[in-house]
Amino acid sequence: MHTREEKLEAFGRFLDVLDTLREKCPWDKKQTNQSLRTNTIEEVFELSDALMKDDTLNICKELGDVFLHICFYAKIGEEKSAFDIADVCNKLADKLIFRHPHVYHPSQVGASSPKPLPYGEDDKPSDMQNADTAQKVIENWEQIKLKEKDGNKRVLSGVPDALPTLIKAYRIQDKARNVGFDWEDRGDVWKKVREEMSELEEELRKGDKEKSKKELGDFLFSVINAARLYKINPDDALELTNQKFIRRFNYIEDHSIKLGKPLTEMTLDEMDKLWDEAKSNE
Repeated sequence: MHTREEKLEAFGRFLDVLDTLREKCPWDKKQTNQSLRTNTIEEVFELSDALMKDDTLNICKELGDVFLHICFYAKIGEEKSAFDIADVCNKLADKLIFRHPHVYHPSQVGASSPKPLPYGEDDKPSDMQNADTAQKVIENWEQIKLKEKDGNKRVLSGVPDALPTLIKAYRIQDKARNVGFDWEDRGDVWKKVREEMSELEEELRKGDKEKSKKELGDFLFSVINAARLYKINPDDALELTNQKFIRRFNYIEDHSIKLGKPLTEMTLDEMDKLWDEAKSNE
C-alpha cells in the first residue's frame, strides 16, 4: 500500500490531469452539472454492481469513475467561484468531526490538524461522547444532524426524494427507528405483514386496482420493515434473487438454443424441468 505522501501526490497528479482536460479536451470543456448528472447516476450503479459482486478489480475502477465525477463538479464550482475541492474536503471533515463527539471535541471543527479525544479538554464529556456501540453512534448522528445550522430540520428530510423506492422505504424506517419509533419486539412485525397481505388479497379479489396498488405498497413496506428488523438489507436480498433468476433463466435459454427450439415453443413443463436442473447445479 502507498504512503500518505504517495496518496497526496497521486491526488495532485489526478487534479492536474483533470485541469488539463477541462482546458484542452472539447468534450470535457462543454460539460455542465446538468450534462454530467445522468452519467454520475450510471457510474454509481456500476460501482454498486461491482460491490455486490465483491469484484475488487472493478471496485477500484468504478471508484475512480465516481471520484472523477465528484472532482469534476468541484472543478465546475471553482470556475463559478462558488467552491472548490478543498472546500468540499474541509466541509466534509468538519461535518465528520462535529458528528463524532465520541471521537473529537467540538472545538476541533475547523482545526487544520484535528486531535482526537482525549487531549486535555476541560469540558465535561457529554452523553454523546460515551457512544460505545455502533447503534449509539447512529442514534447520536441523527440527533446531531437536527442541531446543525444548515442541517436537516425534520427527521425524514434527509431521505432524498430521488432514492430508489425500495432503498427509500428502508431509510425512512431506519431514520424513524433512530428516534425510538420502532417495534419493541421484532417478532411482532409478522402480524403486520400478515395483516397487509390479507388486505391486499381482499382488494385483489374485489378487482379494485387503485386500492390494490395502495395495499401492495403497504405490504411491500411491511416486508421491508421485517427485513430491517432482522438486519437483512432488502435491496441486497432482492438483487441476489435477481441474479439467481437470471442464471437459471439463462440456463433454460442456453438449452433451448442447443435444441434449436425457441423458448416460445417450449412447454411450461419443459422449462420447469430445466429450471430445476439449474437449481440443482448451483
